Amino acid sequence: MNEHVAAAQAPAESLPRVLLTGAQMLFVAFGALVLVPLLTGLDPSVALFTAGVGTLVFHGVTKVTVPVFLASSFAFIAPIQGSVVNFGVPATMGGLMAAGLVYVAISQAVRLKGTAWLHRLLPPVVVGPVIMVIGLALAPVAVSMATGETSDHIGYGPAIFLSMMSLLVTLVLAVFGRGLLRLVPIMGGIVTGYVLALLMGVVDFTPVRDAAWLAMPAFTAPSFHWAAILFMIPVAIAPAVEHIGDMIAIGSVTRKNYLEKPGLHRTLLGDGLATTTAALFGGPPNTTYSEVTGAVTLTRAFNPRIMVVAACIAIALAFVAKLGALLQTIPGPVMGGIMTLLFGSIAVVGMNTLVRAGHSLTAPRNLVVVSLILVFGIGGMQFGGGQFTLQGVSLAALVGIVLNWVLPTADEE
Repeated sequence: MNEHVAAAQAPAESLPRVLLTGAQMLFVAFGALVLVPLLTGLDPSVALFTAGVGTLVFHGVTKVTVPVFLASSFAFIAPIQGSVVNFGVPATMGGLMAAGLVYVAISQAVRLKGTAWLHRLLPPVVVGPVIMVIGLALAPVAVSMATGETSDHIGYGPAIFLSMMSLLVTLVLAVFGRGLLRLVPIMGGIVTGYVLALLMGVVDFTPVRDAAWLAMPAFTAPSFHWAAILFMIPVAIAPAVEHIGDMIAIGSVTRKNYLEKPGLHRTLLGDGLATTTAALFGGPPNTTYSEVTGAVTLTRAFNPRIMVVAACIAIALAFVAKLGALLQTIPGPVMGGIMTLLFGSIAVVGMNTLVRAGHSLTAPRNLVVVSLILVFGIGGMQFGGGQFTLQGVSLAALVGIVLNWVLPTADEE
């Protein structure tokens, strides 16, 4: 019944309305979309391009049935930063391509075996602390940017002012904002910080003046190194599990079961191929955007073709070189202020995963699993050396999976 109604209403949407709504969806996603490359040292224009292409890949796989937009994944911010420092951008892209292929492998396992095995392999007692490690492992990077340590021409005082004002506006919009304002708190914080930086005279417009109006994005070809691949693969675990929640969330908005049609295996496959495609061009991994799901809820724009329009607009904007150069002039402390909230919020998502599961964390088995994941992941523990070093998120995830597998289950007190 609902499908017939939707089919009847679809032709009534005029082309200008679809174009306008698609542009609005991109605007909602824009702040978070470009934030990831700005924080990780990747090219924002490439991120725009790969978000658009990744969204088109997803809709090609799912046959334009799910109203979602895919763009830069926050879960990968800290791992990308660490990988770029240790292995360089091309090797990081190779690792991200491998992470995307993990999605593909999971999608095929889901197609053959369902989802029960996934929950057994990755219960909340493993997934929760791994997500916390992703958020907290490089929290010092956020503080360094916020205090001006990474900026050559901005001292401690101006840096703290810019970072805290950016953070304050983001918090106010996130907590007290209404309507569309509540969907763009990150963009509001960045715009406020940027305007203040302009008034303080700490923005360098040289890159904008030197850039052409139209130019090819600075694509980066991937290279493949075992260390970078081993470092990045486990990071895909958390977003893959989160993907299920995203599909349930958008399904509850549109009153459709996307886990059955087009099927979780197809949506996971689309997400994985979108991430692999993004890394092929040098862009950050893609994921379904909750901001856009919020906008869909607010506007009742359930037509998936709107997201295809948003993707095409993103691809077109990627070739406006001055836009990419302008984004790169945003001062480091402004981004640092935003990062302090983002990294903390990722950790809170992990805590919430544990809380919702309702397990006793003081039960000996759970205490051991959670404790070792957190300390190994955040404390800098590493095994091996050279190309086969295990550390950070990859080590934490592997330790959690092994402990959950070998430790006997027991009745919790």
